[in-house]
Amino acid sequence: MRKTILFLTIAMAPLAGFAQDDGDDFGTELSLEAVKKIDKKFTVGVEAEMRTRDDVKTVDRWSAGLSVGYKLLPWLKASAGYTFLYDNNERISYFDEDDGKVQKGRVNVGDPKKCAEYWGVRHRFNVSLTGSWKINRLELSLRERWQYTYRPEYTVDQRWSYCYVWNDELQAYEGGWDGEEHTYRGKGKNVLRSRLMGEYKLSGIPATPYVSVEAFNAWNLEKIRFTAGADWKINKKNSMGLYYRYQRVDNDSDNEPNRHVVGLSYKLKL
Repeated sequence: MRKTILFLTIAMAPLAGFAQDDGDDFGTELSLEAVKKIDKKFTVGVEAEMRTRDDVKTVDRWSAGLSVGYKLLPWLKASAGYTFLYDNNERISYFDEDDGKVQKGRVNVGDPKKCAEYWGVRHRFNVSLTGSWKINRLELSLRERWQYTYRPEYTVDQRWSYCYVWNDELQAYEGGWDGEEHTYRGKGKNVLRSRLMGEYKLSGIPATPYVSVEAFNAWNLEKIRFTAGADWKINKKNSMGLYYRYQRVDNDSDNEPNRHVVGLSYKLKL
């Protein structure tokens, strides 16, 4: 037990160092997964997930996915999957140097310009290779995943338009709906996700603590996820997991914020 406490303490230390920004968001993740082992090498699975954001006040997305896995070697596994994503989007545009209001000095470059909120779909495909190595009770794994996500074209009826009020006493944002349709073009995105994980098998306790770090690269480093948690084996077919994650965003085109996440998972082996 002392080894477990030490393992989790070391794992949580770097997370605490990154999680200092008061502007960070907080959210939750809830997931259900069912896995069927076809034979010694081949598995299939289904998964459903719900995420929240804005300090748990807003449902961020629902998703459902299918996956297959195949053990190429005792230490190497290949997998592929598809996920249907139903997102709660908040798309904000910002004033740039060519806008007339900027040129007249009424707003600054980077001030919010127009905003649209809507539910939309995305289609995500992935292919992965995972290598794992055991050192006594410690298991290390490295997963390299190529991920392609496509967001279909979507048209909103109107957007919220920000207006800047300027007088001798007041400088403030006011606004109203612009009453004009706007189309967001279809968009595809390729990402390479690299995850390094360490798991520790406890003796006499059906719990497996773990830590991981995952980097998202799309021609440049977009974000990093640091995770620490534990999986609890209820019986041979059922297990639950609890984890804390800190997501640090460096250059994400989807404008995600830095975020603290608490996640709960349930897994069923069929």
